[in-house]
Amino acid sequence: MPNRYIPKAELEKLEAAYKGYCEYCKYLQKYTSARLQNDHIIPLALKGKNEFANLAKACISCNANKHTFTSFLDPVTNEIVPLFHPRQQDWNDHFQWSEDRLLIEGKTPTGRATVILLDMNTPEIVNLRAVMPKDEHPPRR
Repeated sequence: MPNRYIPKAELEKLEAAYKGYCEYCKYLQKYTSARLQNDHIIPLALKGKNEFANLAKACISCNANKHTFTSFLDPVTNEIVPLFHPRQQDWNDHFQWSEDRLLIEGKTPTGRATVILLDMNTPEIVNLRAVMPKDEHPPRR
């Protein structure tokens, strides 16, 4: 059974890095009573480690949908591709906001597969994005 204990130093690095948003869908923590979760980018079940390089802050929806997946089908190329890795990749390289800034669009195979698997544009989160103050959404880099 994998060790689920995350050392305090690694958690402190993670807290400092995430800036209050889900690192996948950019859901802002302060607008929910549900705390963002510690996601293992490479799941412990697949030999992922309890270290900052393998941890991301994720909303409940993204974390639950990601589950133990590390890759998924890109609908354009019809190929299985790696999911977005917040510690190794820049969000803006793989995603963009729709013109009205309500939807996350994948720009790359990785981005498209991640948007679909994590269901990053649920009606609830799109509605939240619509009422968020312009200085908080979309988040600045």
